[in-house]
Amino acid sequence: MNNPAGERAANTDEVALTPPFSDWFAARGWQPHPHQCAMLAATAPATLLIAPTGAGKTLAGFLPSLVDLAEVSGAGLHTLYVSPLKALAADIRRNLSSPVEEMGLAILVEDRTGDTKQSVRVRQRRDPPDILLTTPESLALMLSWDEAPKLFSTLRRVVVDEVHALAGTKRGDQLALGLARLSTLAPGHRVAALSATVDAPGEIADWLCPPDADGVVHVDTIFADPGPPPDITVMHDAGDPPWAGMGGRYAARAILDQIAAHRTTIVFINTRAQAELFFQALWAENAEALPIALHHGSLGLEARQKVEAAMAAGELRAVVATSSLDLGLDWGDVDLVIQVGAPKQVKKLVQRIGRANHRYDAPSKALIVPANRMEVIECHAALDAIDGGDLDGERLPAGGLDVLCQHLCLVACGGSFEADALFEEVRRAGPYRGLTRADFDRCLDFCATGGYALRAYDQWKRLIEHRPGRFALRDPRTAQRLRMNVGTIVAPETLNVRMGRRGGGAKIGEVEEMFAATLTPGDSFLIGGRVVRYDGLHEMTVQVSANPTQEPKIAVFYGTKLATSVRLSHLVMERLSDRAGWEDLPRPVQVWLDLQARHSRLPSPDRLLVEVFPRGDRWHLVVYAFAGQNADQTLGLLLSKRMEEAGLDPLGFVTNDYAVMVWGLKPIPDPAALLEAAGLLAGAEAWLSENNLMKRTFRTVGVVAGLIERTTPGRRKTGRQATFSSDILYDTLRKYDPDHLMLEITRREAMRGLVDFGRIEELLTRIDGRIDVVQARRCTPLATPLMLEMGRVPIRGGGAEETLLAEEAAMLEEIDRAG
Repeated sequence: MNNPAGERAANTDEVALTPPFSDWFAARGWQPHPHQCAMLAATAPATLLIAPTGAGKTLAGFLPSLVDLAEVSGAGLHTLYVSPLKALAADIRRNLSSPVEEMGLAILVEDRTGDTKQSVRVRQRRDPPDILLTTPESLALMLSWDEAPKLFSTLRRVVVDEVHALAGTKRGDQLALGLARLSTLAPGHRVAALSATVDAPGEIADWLCPPDADGVVHVDTIFADPGPPPDITVMHDAGDPPWAGMGGRYAARAILDQIAAHRTTIVFINTRAQAELFFQALWAENAEALPIALHHGSLGLEARQKVEAAMAAGELRAVVATSSLDLGLDWGDVDLVIQVGAPKQVKKLVQRIGRANHRYDAPSKALIVPANRMEVIECHAALDAIDGGDLDGERLPAGGLDVLCQHLCLVACGGSFEADALFEEVRRAGPYRGLTRADFDRCLDFCATGGYALRAYDQWKRLIEHRPGRFALRDPRTAQRLRMNVGTIVAPETLNVRMGRRGGGAKIGEVEEMFAATLTPGDSFLIGGRVVRYDGLHEMTVQVSANPTQEPKIAVFYGTKLATSVRLSHLVMERLSDRAGWEDLPRPVQVWLDLQARHSRLPSPDRLLVEVFPRGDRWHLVVYAFAGQNADQTLGLLLSKRMEEAGLDPLGFVTNDYAVMVWGLKPIPDPAALLEAAGLLAGAEAWLSENNLMKRTFRTVGVVAGLIERTTPGRRKTGRQATFSSDILYDTLRKYDPDHLMLEITRREAMRGLVDFGRIEELLTRIDGRIDVVQARRCTPLATPLMLEMGRVPIRGGGAEETLLAEEAAMLEEIDRAG
């Protein structure tokens, strides 16, 4: 790997350990790794260590602190460790206790998270440990204390673990602002960031400590020896993967055989719902009664801790998990990782593979199990990227202004501040290095007045300018309320679906709030085996009416999903368009692609393939956008709307990560015109104004910025109460203050996330009008998975899979006859 300025490989001769550290390593027959010595020798204000899982990067991060504290401990808080997970902080405390105790070091290590007892938190404020392990939220809270300047005055080091999981997120914005605050309270302290998977080290370095006014980089990036390459195989002996579907349940027997052949296995699946279904399928095959368990974020804390303890004790042969186990809990006995379903992001796959063999000298072993035929290609493309060291990095976004608003109020909780000085401090946070003074002042004005339309209400006047340029809390009693609402995580709501326009009828199910937010009156969707018409959203209830004669417009909705990265999507298209990339694919997949080439065309990165074909009495439009599930869902909604405006009578659409298919009653004379960029953008803005997505996004932004309180002394607001108040605020601001800061932030946020319009813009820019329209005589091979997903929707009961397989066989025979 090339080492530009500020980057270097670890040098084993940079520093020598002295007793008791050298004795501790020698007693175990170990030698300190070069990158651990390099961390000891680092003198830059910030250091980024990139080291593979099992390479002792956590010990490398703490070694400088342990060496310092071996000389002088008990003089106050010396080292602050920040982790994205409370469980990881607790795990690190357990792992640190061994070397501390075995070397006889008088070093106190404690954690401080939401799970820490109140009595311990109170004691830590007056008598902190030498090393404190915490999370971004708890750090923000500590920085709001009156005692913060005294508490952090002794700080010498900060260790940020799993930095790749924080950078680019709102939690990362909050942490970056906290690090900038610490640079004021504890000038001269050093920061170390640790990660096993960094796609763009320069981006992370700038996030950690942006260049100064002269462009000088103050971050030293250290690359550890990556160790042996991982042993990764795509599983092709579980039977032919289906044409459609995402669950991978066809491979349950083969996966159980792999579990039986290894000591401990982690089976990763991309979503919680798929994890539940796959666990059931795996258990149905488990005649041997192997001890296996399930772990994901929707399970209760006690259930997750029970599984983690069983894994640590070696009592389980396998655990089926989602991203809840992506980060570094150290289970050394894991000797196999299985990824079920395409990885979607190369760096996420690398992170998950690293959970196997937490040993520096042993390769991680992994199997990837594609859930369908297109995923076979994606899995092989991901392996190509890993072999080439091509992690799918994307530019980190600028820091959120809603997070900045929360930060300003929390700073005021700890005492008054000078606006000029705080502005310069905030710009020392990587995500905010491009912050303008105008935007800073808008955030400050929002915190002080609530904005033009709200300045008559005292509850939003949280700050006061008691002399020019100096701000403080208007009422010190509000500090408690502000601290109770710290954080950037806003959990999604689940809404009841009820019959009747007032929502007073029978409950027929639940849907994700963000799904409901995309609907406009008249849309139809499937729930509980019934097609219903969306009539409206009242507070937390989705109001629907029966619509048994109409096909569901939105045939399949998966909810917010991890989208296939832009880079991985391009690699898939490159493989599709080049027959040389088919050689290592299973024969059935090669035949499938060959049929596509004969009946239509194959997608390519620099062009957009659009197919139009009839089937029965319907006309189908397929756009191979390769933009990810969320963006394709948005594209389906926009294309449907444009077809309605053109009088083409669309009936519905279905999407996957690669394409969107819209069907209707009339031929489509000019498909390319539907994809004209200006029309799609105008359609997106009109669509956003017609549904509740903006209101739901506004609520999230308002909660983070402090406009809407989740928790007040003595009680916590229900989702219904928060939504009701946020809806009133949203309508008020739209009417009386359309340029309000919160509305501007909402517009930005709404075009990201579920809508992901940026991916559609990337597509339109990439193809630059190069659209290949194929008028096919019948459904094409690549469109068949979408047709099968569409056909899957109305099937009920236990015969669903058999019916789907029969439909798949019939469609294949239809294509073969045409060939």
